[in-house]
Amino acid sequence: MVYSNPVLKGFYPDPSVCFAEGRYFMVCSSFQYFPGVPLFESCDLVNWKQIGHCLTRKSQVELDKINSSGGVFAPTIRYNNGRFYMVTTNDTTHRNFYVWTDDIYGEWSEPVLVDQDGIDPSLYFEDGRCFFLSNGTDDNGNHGVVQCEINIETGEKLSESRVIWQGSGGRYLESPHMYKINGLYYLMTAEGGTEYGHMVTYARSSSIWGKFEGYHNNPVLTNRNLGGYTIQGVGHGDLIQNKNGDWFMLHLGFRQIDRWLTFHHLGREVFLTPVFFGEDGWFTAGSNGTCTDTFEIKGDFTQAPLGNNSFANTAPFMEWCFLRHPVTENYSFSENKFTLTATDVTLDMADTPTFIGIRQRDFNAEISCELKSDATEAGITLYMDENHHYDLAVELSEEGNYVALLRLNIGEAKCVQNKIHLTDNSAKLKIYSNSYCYSFILCTENGEIQLGTAQTRYLSSEVAGGFTGVLIGLYATGEGSADFISFNCDYNKNCL
Repeated sequence: MVYSNPVLKGFYPDPSVCFAEGRYFMVCSSFQYFPGVPLFESCDLVNWKQIGHCLTRKSQVELDKINSSGGVFAPTIRYNNGRFYMVTTNDTTHRNFYVWTDDIYGEWSEPVLVDQDGIDPSLYFEDGRCFFLSNGTDDNGNHGVVQCEINIETGEKLSESRVIWQGSGGRYLESPHMYKINGLYYLMTAEGGTEYGHMVTYARSSSIWGKFEGYHNNPVLTNRNLGGYTIQGVGHGDLIQNKNGDWFMLHLGFRQIDRWLTFHHLGREVFLTPVFFGEDGWFTAGSNGTCTDTFEIKGDFTQAPLGNNSFANTAPFMEWCFLRHPVTENYSFSENKFTLTATDVTLDMADTPTFIGIRQRDFNAEISCELKSDATEAGITLYMDENHHYDLAVELSEEGNYVALLRLNIGEAKCVQNKIHLTDNSAKLKIYSNSYCYSFILCTENGEIQLGTAQTRYLSSEVAGGFTGVLIGLYATGEGSADFISFNCDYNKNCL
């Protein structure tokens, strides 16, 4: 069967995967968004369904007033003796911790801290022992992949932390994962930075403490030399063996808006690449060490299309998330309506506005919402961070009338591009999206009125910086409240 990459579209970076109870389970980074660490399951590694989050309580993660792209960095999920573990870093507080659960569909524990430096932590279990890995500085001041043994019940270190590998020479060594395959320990990492130089490298050893020998043809997977190819930034992977005994790597990557335009705004996404072990025990990956947009693999499955998102088939605290910890009394949800109560916190602040967002999953989309608002301002936003977002809103003017407006926020360049007077406080707003631009529409009885357009590139990581992607957000600011009585994002539309 042939599948297409990415297998999980939109802002879901740093995937990690494990197999348990007949299914595959995957987690991804969430940064400043809450709930933290989205959790997915799959029967075939190609089709993924979200089943929850690992961090669902304020007591589990500190997110108050953190900057965009701070907060929860790369997680790892592992399964051992009937228990699931998710280990991650809060980069804002500089703490590594893990949570656990015996019910993958239920709540996770309070965090258990581990006193080891670095980010991108991982766990490796063997013979009743647990080893903790991260990239950082060891107890002797050496930098690289750092490892110690811990008491998995308490997080207490049972050994010193020491460097076991320093990579193949690329910058920003990160994402260490340990595996034991056919009697050898394999240590897989990422290097090159999570941009256009990203790559996956690895080493192996007969001992968990090394000495680790690097693969002679590192990097084992990278698209850094594929000029004119839309899939870039390939790296940060996790190995998994499927039910047929074949090996794969789930890893991040991103899609440029065009093969010759080096901008990406959907965020880092999840890609699946086949892995092949040779007779000598070294493995290769992909098509000559690259990730392509399709691969043919053994198996009987059908890759499901994105379809559309609406209030009817999505849910708050599942596909919908919040900026930092939400003030829950400012939200009311029913089957076909979201009611948002405005506050003085705006989208321009590194704080907690009244905002609920869902990830933009593909380039081509028709996005619409219908609202009735007595708030100072309420509407729909294409949100990258507090300095880069496009807002299509209903505003209460100083004269007491309502207007529909388009505001563009690009760093310090902020402007209201257009305003149109409304007959009352209700409106149907629509956005047409393609790879290159967004078109912003007010729908009226007499047809569609375009308020303006804006290029997608100004919401890209290359312009905004950071590690996130565009979310489609509903918001309210100032005073009053807004009823969003419909929402739809259709990815089957051709909006070129």
